[in-house]
Amino acid sequence: MISFLKLIRYKNLLMVLLTMVLTKYALINSFISVAHLTHLEFFILTFSILLITASGYIINDIFDIETDKINKPDKVFITVSISKKKAYFFYYLFNFIGLFLAIILSFYKEMPFYSFIFIGTIVGLYYYSKILKKIPLVGNLLISSFISLVIFIVYWYHFLSAPMLISGHSMLHTNLYNVIFYYALFAFITTLIREIIKDIEDVNGDLKITANTLPIFIGKKRAAKVAFFFSCFLLLFLTLIIKEVKKSTFFLTYSSIFIIVPLVYFMYLLLIAKTKKEYATVSKLLKTIMFFGILSMLLFNIN
Repeated sequence: MISFLKLIRYKNLLMVLLTMVLTKYALINSFISVAHLTHLEFFILTFSILLITASGYIINDIFDIETDKINKPDKVFITVSISKKKAYFFYYLFNFIGLFLAIILSFYKEMPFYSFIFIGTIVGLYYYSKILKKIPLVGNLLISSFISLVIFIVYWYHFLSAPMLISGHSMLHTNLYNVIFYYALFAFITTLIREIIKDIEDVNGDLKITANTLPIFIGKKRAAKVAFFFSCFLLLFLTLIIKEVKKSTFFLTYSSIFIIVPLVYFMYLLLIAKTKKEYATVSKLLKTIMFFGILSMLLFNIN
């Protein structure tokens, strides 16, 4: 059971769950209290996304068996504690249930074309695992887009099927959309940086399967500089919009202590990192920054 939970990256799934819950109940509800997405509908949407995300981790590990034996031998679960046949079974099962729930919800909310978002995600995660992650930056950008999509999709299902909510609160809706966009962009950039760092960590295993990830294509040092460049952009972006997102001294103090300062320290560690262990430490720090960034949605309920 423990091996299976690790296979589907339960910690990452909890992060996705937290992001969706805070987007709806902390962020959106702080702007507009009228709920068009009921608790049950939100549960179905969330469960669908978690299942599809879990299936993405499973198919990724299926394709990565050989590379993981080199990059992270202590985290190889398929063929060790879980058979490949069973892994494929859960991959197809999770995708089927997740897609079925998404299609039902999309048609019920009179948004049938939104079913293609989930179909595209399933196809994208499959080809990411098989091909795209071996191409410089392409796979990194795809995964980053999917992460930011988690925030957007809660917003879309909450409002786009109910235009009367938008027309009745035009100014609030504009402000909300801006904040949603900022959080989605934060999720996109931090994920992109972390994906590049993970590729630097995994160079040895990726070389074995002749992958052409960014660190292999331009070298680890240059790839680290690319990650640092995006970090500079992230720092500038956060510095410019934090005060604009919520004009509150408490929000500004929280952001400075738990996001800005750790980000500056992260950038310093990224510049001096050389070993796989050091890059792993940098990656964990960025994940912590991501957590506190998403957690800041709670502060929108504080006047």
